[in-house]
Parts: sequence; structure tokens; C-alpha cells
Amino acid sequence: MMVFKELLGKNIEIEISGGNFYSGILVDSGLDILVLYVGRSDRFFYIPTVHIQRVKEAKVDQNSVVYEPPLEKPLESESQTISFRGILTNAKGRFVEVYVTGNKSIHGYLTSIMNNHFVFYSPIYKTVFISMDHVKWLIPYPEHSSPYSINNQTLPAAPASIPLARSFEDQCKKLENQLVVIDGGDSSEKIGLLQKVWNNQLTLITAERDIVYRNLEHVKTIHFA
Repeated sequence: MMVFKELLGKNIEIEISGGNFYSGILVDSGLDILVLYVGRSDRFFYIPTVHIQRVKEAKVDQNSVVYEPPLEKPLESESQTISFRGILTNAKGRFVEVYVTGNKSIHGYLTSIMNNHFVFYSPIYKTVFISMDHVKWLIPYPEHSSPYSINNQTLPAAPASIPLARSFEDQCKKLENQLVVIDGGDSSEKIGLLQKVWNNQLTLITAERDIVYRNLEHVKTIHFA
């Protein structure tokens, strides 16, 4: 994806999975992530390239409003080339907005980064386990600000202790026999008792006592109900 280096500093349009479009100035590019500055909202989008469907230079005419990005990005990399994992590491403990699926994003902060998922604390959903494979973008909050204007003192310095596992599948296994919500509960078949996790599959018993088998590869987030 180093080809995007040719677009650095230019206005571009990005289409990501799900038919979502974003326009802004490309301010950085790595092997598996792009950084897009969207001037009208004064925000930096960190977008994993795995979900990028299309990139093109945007047309700018004399009537277009041009926003100059700040000299410093909110999440810098210690190496010359940025990476998705490196950005997650730098974002640890900082308030961010994460978009994974549906029509809503999750606000909170990263607490732990594992092999293929990370642990996220949300004031609304509490502790959420998020698969790295499904993150569409991450937006850091401005420094010294927090979601919902919550006072930092009201948020836990360390979320409730939950045993952590290196892999997303093993993490889900630790939630067996618990009531869970998958992908934010965008369907009644994604809320229920997690009965069993095995061979990259999970079995969920819904409120209607239906047994639903779900491919773990397509599970984006999971948290306690």
C-alpha cells in the first residue's frame, strides 16, 4: 500500500467496506493503514487499508474550502512507517472513537492489546472485546477531552478485572455460560446466552430459546449483556 505515498498532502476520497465514503487530506500512509484529515470536522481518521475498497484524488475547484491539517497528528509513530498495531499501541489509554459495524461507533479507551483483538472500555457498554480484523476506522479525541463530556474522575482507572486471552476465540471461550451482546446487538439473534465456543464457531441461545450457530470470523465485537 506504499503506492498511496504519491497522494500524501492531497485531497482524496476513500470508500471503505459497507459503502461508506470519506474525503479529506491524506497526511500519512503505512503498510496497512492510512491517516486522513477531515478538515470540516477537524478530525484524524486512522483507516486500516484492509477495508479500503477504493481511493482516488478528489477534485478541488476554486470554490472548494481547503483545510490545512495541523502540523502534529494526535497519534504519532515511533518508527518511520506507521502500522495499525503501532497506532493501537499509541492509542492505549487515550479516548478514541472506533467504528466497526452498523450505523454507530463506540466511544471510550483501549485498555489492552492482544494478538488479534483489543479490550475497550466504553462508558455505555463497559468492557468490550473488539476484533482487529473488523475495525473500519479509529478517531482520537482531542487531548484533555472525553466522551459525553464525562469527568475523567468518574471513569475507572482500570475496568473490572476480566481474564484476558491472547486470541479472540479464546477470549470468547472465557465468556461461555454468560449473557452476551454481539456486534452491539443489531439483531435479536446476537443477544443471548453464549453456550459454547469451539472450532471457530459459537453457539448462542436467544431470549426465544432459539439456538443460533455463528461463525466467529464474522463476530466483530462482544461484551457482557
